[in-house]
Amino acid sequence: MDTQVLIIGAGPTGLTLALDLARRGVPFRVVDAAPAPFAGSRGKGLQPRSMEVFHDLGVIEPVLAAGRFHMTMRAYDGREVLREWNVHEGRHPTEERPYAATLLIAQFRVEQVLRDALPQPVEYGMPLTSFTQDESGVTAVVGTETVRARYLVGCDGGKSFVRKELGVPFVGETHEDMRMLVGDLRISGLDRDHWHQWGGRADRWLALCPLPDTDLFQFQASGDGEPSLDLYRQIVRERTGLDDVVVHDATWTSLYRTNIRMVDRFRVGRVFLAGDAAHVHSPAGAQGMNTGIQDAYNLGWKLGMETLLDTYESERKPVAQWLLGMTTALMTSGDRFQKRDDETLQLSLSYRTTEGEGLQAGDRMPDGTTEQGRIFDLLRGPDFVTLDLPDGPVLVRPDGYVAAIGRSAIDAYFGANPVTQLHHRRVAARTAA
Repeated sequence: MDTQVLIIGAGPTGLTLALDLARRGVPFRVVDAAPAPFAGSRGKGLQPRSMEVFHDLGVIEPVLAAGRFHMTMRAYDGREVLREWNVHEGRHPTEERPYAATLLIAQFRVEQVLRDALPQPVEYGMPLTSFTQDESGVTAVVGTETVRARYLVGCDGGKSFVRKELGVPFVGETHEDMRMLVGDLRISGLDRDHWHQWGGRADRWLALCPLPDTDLFQFQASGDGEPSLDLYRQIVRERTGLDDVVVHDATWTSLYRTNIRMVDRFRVGRVFLAGDAAHVHSPAGAQGMNTGIQDAYNLGWKLGMETLLDTYESERKPVAQWLLGMTTALMTSGDRFQKRDDETLQLSLSYRTTEGEGLQAGDRMPDGTTEQGRIFDLLRGPDFVTLDLPDGPVLVRPDGYVAAIGRSAIDAYFGANPVTQLHHRRVAARTAA
């Protein structure tokens, strides 16, 4: 084998998977057809659960430094401010939930942080042109090179070559009447402390959001046509009615078409699909980049141990189904800048198979303070961890979800999955007074 895991696509999904494999010592390669890193802000909201993932992966500090919490939204009629609001008002960190609100951060900043943390570079200008698989691995042609890998993961976006080559259906619909012009612009005449919006009618809507740690604004506007700097200037001038809001240049432009689709399976033999390659949806609620990150986080430890791989689909497919329903409801309700709850923050998503009150197997393990330190710090790393808490032991999976509660349940879990015990450590975690 040339490598253990060949990752196709170097967006947030592929890079998160690579970083998770790297800390496990699993050989991997990340290839991308593009000649250079993506330079746009297709996504700009990082949810609390994704920040918990990045805490575990050891990159939360540079992520937080490049983002901003609690940006106030401001609606205008021309220069008149009609109202201001904060969709995360009242949400503040707690001991159990250290990241309480969405972090505004440009997608290219997230990708930069992840790339900088990798022990090896992403290989750009390396398109995947074919692959075949057999009982022991996958043979892929990337660029001019033939690569033999034990597994291949398609993280190559909504137009995924991997998905199409597998023949996996992308079930859903395209809303041709729902299109949005987007881009990253340099603009003068606006403060950088508010997310500015104009347009009382859907066909006149315009939003300009300052991207933290940059000199750019993300441009979003209802409309159609070929994206261009002249078109964006015209829209800003007409919809704001302000001469002193000036668009100087654009670093990225695109036309977004609303697709609501997902695959009917996440795995075909030794090939897996993750992120937009597996599900695409409305941008309402800032879920796309985050769901891809958590696809990767769910798959990484299973690839590293080469066990429980079938549970990747059984756990992530219901999340994708929920995601499409929730984002579509936000889009059609006109509530895209209002609803923010534990589901949209991705803190209440669970892999439970049984119901019950309180913490259950399949739930996210909450943070907290013990005599030995912070729970999230005790869990940090690639292993299963048994926390010996005052109420009894809790076995936590490498992705921060509870595997089993109580000694007999933990013994039964390891008995059913013996390989996992090789990747296990135990921590006495008495609650601090």
